[in-house]
Amino acid sequence: MNWLKRGQSAVLGVDISTAAIKLLELSWSGSRYKVESYAVSPLPLDAVVDKSITDVDVIANAIKAAVKQSGTKTKKACVAVAGSSVMTKIISMPATLSEDEMEDQILVEADQYVPYSLDEVNLDFEVQGITENDPEMVDVLLAASRRENVEDRVEALAKAGLEASIVDVEAFAMENAFSVFSEQLAEASSEQAVAIMDIGATMSTLNIVHNNRTVYTREQSFGGKQLTEEIQRRYGLSFEEAGLAKKHGGLPDNYGVDVLDPFKKAVIQQISRSLQFFTSSNVNEKVSSLVLAGGCASIAGMDKLVEQDLGIPVYIANPFINMALSNKVKPQSLSNDAPSMMIACGLALRSFD
Repeated sequence: MNWLKRGQSAVLGVDISTAAIKLLELSWSGSRYKVESYAVSPLPLDAVVDKSITDVDVIANAIKAAVKQSGTKTKKACVAVAGSSVMTKIISMPATLSEDEMEDQILVEADQYVPYSLDEVNLDFEVQGITENDPEMVDVLLAASRRENVEDRVEALAKAGLEASIVDVEAFAMENAFSVFSEQLAEASSEQAVAIMDIGATMSTLNIVHNNRTVYTREQSFGGKQLTEEIQRRYGLSFEEAGLAKKHGGLPDNYGVDVLDPFKKAVIQQISRSLQFFTSSNVNEKVSSLVLAGGCASIAGMDKLVEQDLGIPVYIANPFINMALSNKVKPQSLSNDAPSMMIACGLALRSFD
């Protein structure tokens, strides 16, 4: 139990993604959050495959590098497992039960809800509030993940000299980060759903948030790695060189038309298809706006192209828009990395639960 537990003190948000370790430390300053330190430490190819860690030592070394680069002294951390590796279910329980009594009852009944042996899973629960049609019952969110998903992350942090005080779920971290800047979205009222499309290196995740709660999640294999591989193939570069060229420029003049434009079209297609999946199964739910997150959100003009295609307002994710920055943080660097720091931000926010 208790891998979703409430933060007791300051925790580092450590997002272990396919392409990089993203680390973030937040504090509370006056009446707003403050970015104390952050770092992005690249990972070698295939260190994380389909959200699973393939080499704990490689991940630990990258976390160490990120800690060193950020200059943080904080030793407690919060990491997340992918939504696809977590089973969640809302169950109703009597409101009169204490937390210990709930835990006992859930453990007794867990085999009804979890398709694995209890020895193989990490299990946790969180009370969500009174059940809508029955004031004597509460809705309880039950989350279960295969033990190795959690243990690999905890071990990587430990080998890097950090302690995992919370293990969260990526979708909840995204929801947490979204709540910080949702008021920036002119159209986003609590009555309407907002789509967050997080396009990472190899995986794209659509989260639909309604009333600050994630109501739908869908993952698919698509990401910025496809663009890197096309640059590598087209211009005869190594994968690392292609990645650097993609980020910092210096490619031939025909890059925009021959390589980048077709990739942008593919991005639009993926977003469109994901939203169609959602609307076909949720006919009454209208998406009012879209937030673009992940590395691909930083492609110049991507938001405007998606907006033209979908006909709804599109925003680039920036959870730091109203935050103060410590003098250790370079504003331009943070601004460039902001769209891909959403999960790290959601995890770091667990310091303030």
